[in-house]
Amino acid sequence: MDILVDSSGTVEWSGNSAPCAIGGAGVTSDKREGDHATPVGCFPLRAVYYRADRVSRPETLLPVEAIDPLDAWSDEPDDPAYNSLVRQPCQTSFELMWREDHVYDIVVTIGYNDDPVVPGNGSAIFLHIARPDLSPTEGCIAVSLENLLRILADCDKTSRICIESGGVK
Repeated sequence: MDILVDSSGTVEWSGNSAPCAIGGAGVTSDKREGDHATPVGCFPLRAVYYRADRVSRPETLLPVEAIDPLDAWSDEPDDPAYNSLVRQPCQTSFELMWREDHVYDIVVTIGYNDDPVVPGNGSAIFLHIARPDLSPTEGCIAVSLENLLRILADCDKTSRICIESGGVK
């Protein structure tokens, strides 16, 4: 199954459609670390991480793992673990996976800049829970919890997310 995302903030999958948030700088085919843009292209979905203290294990055929307060994601281009899950304490820049807000209660890692990793080309591109007002992300795609659960229920290990620069076709 392909999940289609367009630059106007719509996601489509399995005959369904819903609003989504994308990066505050829109979409780009030249993604760079910290540019607040969502990368254009089709990417595999790698794994699902969730906070077991807040939500139940999502129903999906993707690999699923619970996170804990020491989990983080390296966003430091000079770190050998750049663009991957790391454990604290870290000596380099990272993004906490265990957040006070609810946007990372369920996180799907997108296979962007991970095969191979190119330092500086962007990290932590996720499909995650949107803020209630669907405010822009730092480059991720975000949908409501309800829609994220519906999307995940339709996913398997062949599922991809395709971010387009125009309207969804």
